[in-house]
Amino acid sequence: MNIEEYIIKSSGGKVKEYNAGDFIFTEGSLPNYFYQIIEGEVKLNNFSEDGKESIHSIATKGQSVGEFLLFINKKYPANAVAISHCKVWRISKIKFLKMLEDNPEFKVNIIKNLADSLFSKFVMRQILSIKNPATKLKVLMDYLKSSQTDTTVFSFQIPLTRQQMASLTGLRVETTIRTLKIMEKDNIVKIKNRKIFY
Repeated sequence: MNIEEYIIKSSGGKVKEYNAGDFIFTEGSLPNYFYQIIEGEVKLNNFSEDGKESIHSIATKGQSVGEFLLFINKKYPANAVAISHCKVWRISKIKFLKMLEDNPEFKVNIIKNLADSLFSKFVMRQILSIKNPATKLKVLMDYLKSSQTDTTVFSFQIPLTRQQMASLTGLRVETTIRTLKIMEKDNIVKIKNRKIFY
């Protein structure tokens, strides 16, 4: 959901800065704020008992994180962690709900954002159920590329590291690297300067 910055500011929003690795919110904490990214990247993740990271999604400029929980009063089921240096609009839950009341057109945007989030969760669940590593990665790359207008071969640069791709698909990073090399030989991806094009 992308709310115009002047509306967030006029509703009492403040800019917060986070360094790479900083937690914006943590699993198990109560949602008290609406967060919209101004610059940088934020991942939603969990860690298993053995410390393995599972990434649910990555949000970038203009996207919000965790806003659906402001409506149901549940604790965060995941962490939001800055991947890079980030600037984020933060507005309290009370002011956010008042802003929605004053701007009813935002409710449609929230519904669209929630629908997109549910679709993303469906795709991620599908990816996790696939056994073949190449198929897992292809479904992930198809999903990422689906928002692009240029769908020609190798026109899309995958905006994820190999580690992030592994964490999103449930693969080991070594398996991800090896599979991408095989996919390059099969002319499914092109790798230039360590960047993956699909």
